[in-house]
Amino acid sequence: MSIDFGFNHGRLRGLALAAFFAAAWLATGLAHAADFRTLEIATRSGVRVFSVEMATTEEEKRTGLMYRKELADGVGMLFDFSPEQEVSMWMKNTYVSLDMIFIRSDGRILRIAENTEPLSTRIISSRGPARAVLEVVAGTARKYGIAPGDRVAFPLFAGR
Repeated sequence: MSIDFGFNHGRLRGLALAAFFAAAWLATGLAHAADFRTLEIATRSGVRVFSVEMATTEEEKRTGLMYRKELADGVGMLFDFSPEQEVSMWMKNTYVSLDMIFIRSDGRILRIAENTEPLSTRIISSRGPARAVLEVVAGTARKYGIAPGDRVAFPLFAGR
């Protein structure tokens, strides 16, 4: 004699498979459960608004935008290196060419490394103390007229 508790074994099997594939997807690092926030840059030609993903933990800073195959216009990743310090970046395992915007703790842009070389291990330095680095798709700085000295509005920076 068997007792039916109302379980649909086919449905349970399907849910188990879905859970397995979701866990495998998360384990591969392909899932980015990112919290996007708004960042503004005041340029000579106007204010430019970006949606940024924060990299604050050591793991997030180490991984950054590695392994991603595309990055949309107006989207980026902001690395917080508090306190302000000399910062070095590279493009190892990064498939998308980027503009790296080095930002001081007062929100002023210190330097821009434009059109970085994908997959390169060449060191890209801030060339001075920086609090943060904003990575955006290559060509963004030129397209929007973003330049050293422009002000970035975001809660990390003094004067916001």
